[in-house]
Amino acid sequence: MAELFAKATGVSKGKGGSMHMFDKKRHLFGGHGIVGGQIPLGVGIAFAEKYKKTSNLCITFMGDGAVRQGAFHEALNLAMLYQLPIIFAIENNGYAMGTSVERSSNITDLYQLGTAYDMPAEPVDGMDVVSVHRAVDEAAKKARKGLPSLLELKTYRYKGHSISDPAKYRTKEEVETYKQHSPIERVRTTILEEQMADEEALGLIDQQVKQQVAHAVAFAEESSFPESTAAYEDVYAQKNYPFLKS
Repeated sequence: MAELFAKATGVSKGKGGSMHMFDKKRHLFGGHGIVGGQIPLGVGIAFAEKYKKTSNLCITFMGDGAVRQGAFHEALNLAMLYQLPIIFAIENNGYAMGTSVERSSNITDLYQLGTAYDMPAEPVDGMDVVSVHRAVDEAAKKARKGLPSLLELKTYRYKGHSISDPAKYRTKEEVETYKQHSPIERVRTTILEEQMADEEALGLIDQQVKQQVAHAVAFAEESSFPESTAAYEDVYAQKNYPFLKS
């Protein structure tokens, strides 16, 4: 939250905002300001894990619009060539920033793009938590054996791409239809039906989450903005870089 508020206490010291949240301790390597720019970086991370002989894997997320980038295909090719521990996850909301998949891609079932590289690929109901969990679990087992996967998580967003997006490319009726398949409500129903928790326990979780969010907001509001000199920090790995002056 502090990062979204551009505060010095944010995970990227207030310099990243929503696009560049980075937390190495939690193995979160952030997003990228260039659409699809994170995809080859994910391959690099997976290569590093294989080189170091760890049991880690990298899950690289992207939207449906990012698969139109050439780097996507380069990344899939290298991942299979080097047998890297990676899962490519396409969060397909159907509209990218504002253009439907049908208007921008000859292949509308995006998971099929993996077949060009003999990569295991499948569609997943991205509105169902259990389905996503099972698909990622299976893909993770393959990744740790050196076999990458491509998962197309078919999902939906209820609001526009950004605050300036009126979302006129779809109807209100369509949005309301998808709201009936809310992943939060679906997993809530599953939890209750499987007796994993009761209404009282779920209500307590809701309360705890609201308190956590309120605390995060308060922390962000009370934190300070970075000093102007911070603009010259974390630019180069080399300290006292000779061509950088404040």
